[in-house]
Amino acid sequence: MAELFKMPLILSAQPEGGYVVTSPILPELVTEGDTVEEALANVRDALEAVIEIYEDQGRELPAHLRQDPASSPIWFESVVARP
Repeated sequence: MAELFKMPLILSAQPEGGYVVTSPILPELVTEGDTVEEALANVRDALEAVIEIYEDQGRELPAHLRQDPASSPIWFESVVARP
């Protein structure tokens, strides 16, 4: 089973077009995309890079980020784009 992480994300439209995604609890997580869908899809790669940075620096991720769906349901919000 895949490892699950739950974190707040901020989706910001850019004046020149496209979107940037950041997280207030992981300031190292920054990604972007030309569309909302692309920006959100890039979050997984950005999170992998942040995890690698933390491991290289010997730092622990905030404990509450890791989620265990087997222990209880996970409440989350999502952005759904309608064509």
